Amino acid sequence: MSKKRGTVLITGVGRDRSIGASLALGLAEDGWDLTIGHWGPYDERIGSARGAHDPQDIADRCRALGSRVELVPGDLALPDVAVQLVESAAARNDLRGLVLSHCESVDSSILDTTIESWERHFAVNARATWLLVKAFGERLPEHCDAGQVTGRIVALTSDHTAHNLPYGASKGALDRIVIAAAVELGSRGVRANVINPGPIDTGWMTPEIRQAATLQTPAGRLGTSGDTADLVRFLMSDAGGWITGQILHSNGGFSTS
Repeated sequence: MSKKRGTVLITGVGRDRSIGASLALGLAEDGWDLTIGHWGPYDERIGSARGAHDPQDIADRCRALGSRVELVPGDLALPDVAVQLVESAAARNDLRGLVLSHCESVDSSILDTTIESWERHFAVNARATWLLVKAFGERLPEHCDAGQVTGRIVALTSDHTAHNLPYGASKGALDRIVIAAAVELGSRGVRANVINPGPIDTGWMTPEIRQAATLQTPAGRLGTSGDTADLVRFLMSDAGGWITGQILHSNGGFSTS
């Protein structure tokens, strides 16, 4: 493990099979301490496959890599939770990054989306993202030396829209929030980027979807959560400090096929 780099707050790490789990393990391997946000009732509500103690097991695996880890449960549909997560992550005064992999995703279309579903998607995917970024940015100095990187923000997005309307629309809002952070918080030393990982099977794909997605991927296979973690780890490294304000497609060419 490399030398300690500070603390990263990472959201959406509720299941061992999630992208968030791979992100947490990769960052721990790179020397980051972690505050991990999770919310089990969401995974239960949508029927995601998970073990009884997945967040704790993920945290223990990160600790085995030398990372100090704090688990903080919280429903990001509630406005106060975002600030509480950032305050917990900043307790050691070394918070250096946000990695946002939380989401609300329940399929519905233009004609059958409910107001309740629409508002919850935007509360979790858009409003919570803004509040997390805001609380993080407020803790950084107003000005820093040119070229100095004081904080990094990486968020996960999606192209999904048709028949997953509130999810796709709220992820589009997330994109704009994070790109705005790259500009508005740039003087504070922030580097902010969005990653679109394409279709990753975290337990939701049927065999038919797996086959179709593989055929549409020029690289010849489905992406994995490890592929996404590799890019996040780069963006969180010193070598990734020149990249900011971007939506990066890490999907084996899926969007070009």
